[in-house]
Amino acid sequence: MAQGFASVFYSEPAVLGLLANVFSAFYVALQNFARVATDRQALGLENMLAGVHLILIGGIVQLVAGLLTFRKYDHLAGTTFVAFAALWGSYGATRIVLGSSEPWNLTLPGNGSVPLPSNSTHPPVEESALAGLVAYISVAFIVSFCSATANYIMPFVFGAITITLVFEAVGLFATWSLVVSGITQMVIVCCGFYGAAALLLKGLYQRHVLPGFGNALFDVLLLGAKIKPAQRKQAGRGTEEEEKKKNSTYAEPLALGNMSDTVSAAILAFYCFGYPRSFQVGVLWVTINSAAQLLASYYACMRLDIFHATKFGLHCGYWLVQSWEEFVASVVLVSNGREELSEARAAMLGGWLFLASALLLCLFSLCRNRLELLHNAAFALLTISTLPQIRGQAHYTFFGVACVLYAVLSLGISFISLVNSIAEKALIPLGTRLVSAVQLQEVLFGLKRCFTPYAMPLPAACEPRDLRSQLPDALFFLCNGLAALSAIQISGSFPLRYYLSVPWVLIPGTVLQLYVARLQVRGGRRFGPTLPFCYAAIWAAWTWLRFAGPTMSIPEPSLHAFTTGATAFLVINSFIIVMAGYFSVVMLVLTAMMEVLIVCFLLFTLNKLPLPLEEVFLALFTVLCLYGATASFANYLFEKNLIPMGPQLMKSGRNKKSETDALPCPCPTSQKTSGLLTIAHILESGGVCGVPSDTVYTLAASCKHPAAIERIYNIKDRPMEKPICLTIGSLEQLEDVNPPFSPLLWEFMRNVYPGGIGCIVRKGEWLKKLGVGPAYDYVGTKDSIMIRISDLTVTTHLLSMTGPLAITSANPSGEPDSTHHDMVITRLGHKVDGVLCDGDSTELVSSTVVICTKIDEGEGASSTFPSVSFPLIFPPVSPSLLFSSLPLFLSLLKTRVVCVCVSVF
Repeated sequence: MAQGFASVFYSEPAVLGLLANVFSAFYVALQNFARVATDRQALGLENMLAGVHLILIGGIVQLVAGLLTFRKYDHLAGTTFVAFAALWGSYGATRIVLGSSEPWNLTLPGNGSVPLPSNSTHPPVEESALAGLVAYISVAFIVSFCSATANYIMPFVFGAITITLVFEAVGLFATWSLVVSGITQMVIVCCGFYGAAALLLKGLYQRHVLPGFGNALFDVLLLGAKIKPAQRKQAGRGTEEEEKKKNSTYAEPLALGNMSDTVSAAILAFYCFGYPRSFQVGVLWVTINSAAQLLASYYACMRLDIFHATKFGLHCGYWLVQSWEEFVASVVLVSNGREELSEARAAMLGGWLFLASALLLCLFSLCRNRLELLHNAAFALLTISTLPQIRGQAHYTFFGVACVLYAVLSLGISFISLVNSIAEKALIPLGTRLVSAVQLQEVLFGLKRCFTPYAMPLPAACEPRDLRSQLPDALFFLCNGLAALSAIQISGSFPLRYYLSVPWVLIPGTVLQLYVARLQVRGGRRFGPTLPFCYAAIWAAWTWLRFAGPTMSIPEPSLHAFTTGATAFLVINSFIIVMAGYFSVVMLVLTAMMEVLIVCFLLFTLNKLPLPLEEVFLALFTVLCLYGATASFANYLFEKNLIPMGPQLMKSGRNKKSETDALPCPCPTSQKTSGLLTIAHILESGGVCGVPSDTVYTLAASCKHPAAIERIYNIKDRPMEKPICLTIGSLEQLEDVNPPFSPLLWEFMRNVYPGGIGCIVRKGEWLKKLGVGPAYDYVGTKDSIMIRISDLTVTTHLLSMTGPLAITSANPSGEPDSTHHDMVITRLGHKVDGVLCDGDSTELVSSTVVICTKIDEGEGASSTFPSVSFPLIFPPVSPSLLFSSLPLFLSLLKTRVVCVCVSVF
């Protein structure tokens, strides 16, 4: 088959997610029915095998489905599958722990039943599972409700999962509940199998073969019907907001991150109030759930959302540190009383940097919305409740109350963010901003003004490559600061502190920093993953020697091995210092301070370390990390160099001029008027340029130069029988020439323009009045032409300078569309006369085409470009019914979700 659909059109990863839930539910249902029938619980090896199956199928397989649906831009399925993967994984891990703590009876031929050894301590499985199930019940309820806005099948599957969780929680204490749970699990099996079959057939045949998908129980837009006036009022107050592009590359991870906060906070709240008394199983639930939150941070990073990428990464580290500290306190140090643990914790300082980080998030959420600010303030309260100065039972009471409040707030925000993500608009208002973005920038820039003798204006926005910071930098600084502050050993520290400090240094310093290294791999600039990866190794060695070492009595030969490793770290970091000189003063000083800390590590292996010197440099290192986190966060968030990071002390031989000269054609930026003027001049001179639109990048030529339009066919090897469309700046230009359109067509255009819709209409003399002139025979077909009115401000400004342009997608014929200016430059830069650089495109596919040539005769049709044949899927309707249904048709078409064919008689 030489030509076919792109994989995105027939891949249905939701099939994999539904089947993972089906098999997991069926496995648990069999166990529930077997227990009721035999009145015998699953023991030992049987529980462990069940746990392995649940982790592999319900956890890992469903996680793969979740990752694929995130890439497919499916907000609901991506969030649900990753969250339920964490649920099944946690449930499976609980089964493994339960099986490992029970006696095994292995039956061998001729030998009867042979008892095998097991763990003598019985973990609080029922209590821990109840805490986790209660948290996931609330999450599953939200998902079930929101899935009703997608189709008819998902609400039954996710609703049955919600009911199953309720009766599984009751079944921990009442056997009868397992029967009801088994019945609801069979509902999951039936509905899930049907849904998987329906989606699989849809992917194969490119249409809905089985009913249930394609229609919803209710429209998500109805949730915001009563608040539209308030929305309009709020939008009117925010006119100074900068234009933000819609990122349709990955689904929004906000709901997933907030759901993870809900689950972790709820589980820790149960523990703080003494249920369970040991965190041996609870730490597994929080750890697996934190992994889901780390994925939310990752996808926020993929969407270039530094705020939520940093927020969710920081929250993940907080939950991991708190849960593993409680695991050490309740399992490893179980013989010690709470008073002794409180005394040991009093010397630990890492919690203060968590508080400073939470206040940093509060600062930057001032210019976002009130609900975001309230959520970050609640997290700051949470960090206060875990400060080491709060001792004894008061610590757990305060922490428990704060967790309850935070869990409830996170649950509400999860619902709001999921609804708004599905609707792709703020259906449920989040509240107005306390200050504008410009006002906050003025405050942050005040620090730089203090060191200048003259008044400096607020710097202009610049490209990310021109900033002194990158997206993962804020999280990198916070990880190193947390590890350094937690590593300070105050004189007279309790021996128990060595045990408690391991998670505080190891998790942010090593685990989270390896995650930052993964983000830097994608960045591909500056240090890449080298710096965070090396520092992760340093903090891992630091934790092993300084905290785990005293408890394990490391022998002398092993200390010599650490001495050798410290020497290697010194050499590697010396090269990193040189590289840091090419970046900024802050990074240079940070790497130099790390060199001093490595020297302290080396002296410790030789038993010659002056401890006060180490404490001073760890404190200075922490302060510098906090400053670097604030500066990099602010600079990248606002795309301006607001807080100084210091200049480059060393510069490479290449300069911007040489880099620009290496480009195959002029490539000005769209953020400057001079860039628009440059491209406009090229077009007016008869050139062909790559320009952005509200969908994908396009090749444009002025209608004043028919020869330039002919060049477009040669540039992209486009067959001559395929017409080129026309784009204008506004609908008012079309109204001024008064083409002979029917009232229905005018009403349709007023509702869809400007936007990613292209209307094919009949040609006429009105095109010459519009400014097409000599290009009349070069655009469209002999009888018709497609009109586009872009919703992108940059394109509108360009059209105001050039007049109507002939456009087509900026890609070689038959190849995927260009979704970034780099793709245009790489593939067509040597053929075109210029490219207007505007970053990522707002969509992944080209515009929706609506054929309007027969609307005057009472007929109309629409399809999605590239054109394919569609059957008539609606019966004939009367014109009056069409007029009454026009608003709904327009709302569906503007979301570009459906393709409609209508015939009117």
